[in-house]
Amino acid sequence: MTPIDPFYDEAREEWNRAIHKFPLVIVYRERKQDVVNAISWARKHRVGIRIRSGGHHYEGYSIGNSVLVIDISRLNAVELDKKRNILQMEAGAKNSEVYDFVGSRGYAFPGGTCPTVGVSGFTLGGGWGFSSRLYGLGCDSLIELEMVNDKGRLITANKYRNPDLFWACRGAGGGNFGVVVSMSFQLPNPTNPDVTLVRLYYVDTTKAKQAHVMNIWQNWLPCLDKRMTLVASFYNAAGEGLGIFATGFFYGSPEEAREILQPFAEVEGFRLELEESSFLAAVKKVEATYPPHEKFKSTGRFVDRSYSLGELDDIAGLVQNPADGSVYAAVSFYAMGGEIRNVGKRETSFFYRDATYIMGIQSVWTDDTYANENEDWVRERFEFIKSMTEGSYVNFPIDKLKNYECEYFGGNVKRLERVNEKYDPNQVFKFPQALR
Repeated sequence: MTPIDPFYDEAREEWNRAIHKFPLVIVYRERKQDVVNAISWARKHRVGIRIRSGGHHYEGYSIGNSVLVIDISRLNAVELDKKRNILQMEAGAKNSEVYDFVGSRGYAFPGGTCPTVGVSGFTLGGGWGFSSRLYGLGCDSLIELEMVNDKGRLITANKYRNPDLFWACRGAGGGNFGVVVSMSFQLPNPTNPDVTLVRLYYVDTTKAKQAHVMNIWQNWLPCLDKRMTLVASFYNAAGEGLGIFATGFFYGSPEEAREILQPFAEVEGFRLELEESSFLAAVKKVEATYPPHEKFKSTGRFVDRSYSLGELDDIAGLVQNPADGSVYAAVSFYAMGGEIRNVGKRETSFFYRDATYIMGIQSVWTDDTYANENEDWVRERFEFIKSMTEGSYVNFPIDKLKNYECEYFGGNVKRLERVNEKYDPNQVFKFPQALR
């Protein structure tokens, strides 16, 4: 698809509609050989390559100006080996497609929350979701992948074949090394798990109440039952004002969940909704909360320490004055720990295993007139958050990040650079924050 195609403008759009980029050509691939052909064409004509699955890259690095976009969203077949509990999928499959497939067969899957995110991009960046504290990150269940490399050859990576590439792809594979075309995951045993969908919020929220709940969160999380994974958002929304909302999964009964969440009830205005259902039904309720697209700027950093009450007050202060045109501004806390921490930081390329949670900052707007103001608002607050956190989450990236390799991959950078030199020595898959 090229700029003269009547559907070009629709095809170039990312989920983040604040991204406006104009590729030379967008190629939709339905076979692995199609990917081989696209890479060969791009190299012959010296055209840059971008790789797109769900189109959810926060900064739009899955697309670009005057590049060839290899869109693998139509490579989305999914199969199940019931004897070994192994899920095999083509790399264009989305969260919703995988959840429908495994959930209807009695399995859970540690995927992401947004239904249209590509599972491959989610996994290659580590992969945080509502099952992460129980089952680990998405990359922790990955057991094999197939990739088309810089020379157009199909190669396999697992713990025995190309193990260095397999290591690198579990946390740093998004856009680097080659085009992943298939993945295999080890699923949890099929037990038709019951999941309690957790929603908690507060009425009559104030800045002081936001800081108070943040303090409860940081003291509560280190000893949290690993069956529970939540994200808590401290926000300021147009027409509503200040608020606190948390949601996630608990693999257990509502009664147990209520007991675990009791510390939050000490703050006035606490409200709790607990709904027990199948894994698939719970996923569907989460998916229904997502719009078809948004205009936003969002990013996230790893937290590895406790904050003083004064620091928490400063963090709560970040959302008190949203940018002009903002309809939703928030600081969000994504729970880590549990099984995430039980994998060593050198065992995969996802380095920040010891973090307690991810702190995100975001702003959402609807009118393009306010885009620059909202982007600057996030960037300014990111600099404050950066001063009190450990590193950045590559699946919540931000452009113009100095020393981005170390920020995203910590102590694994040197090894990753060696892997990249081996598998993509000519930087065929170069993009703005690619491994060097």
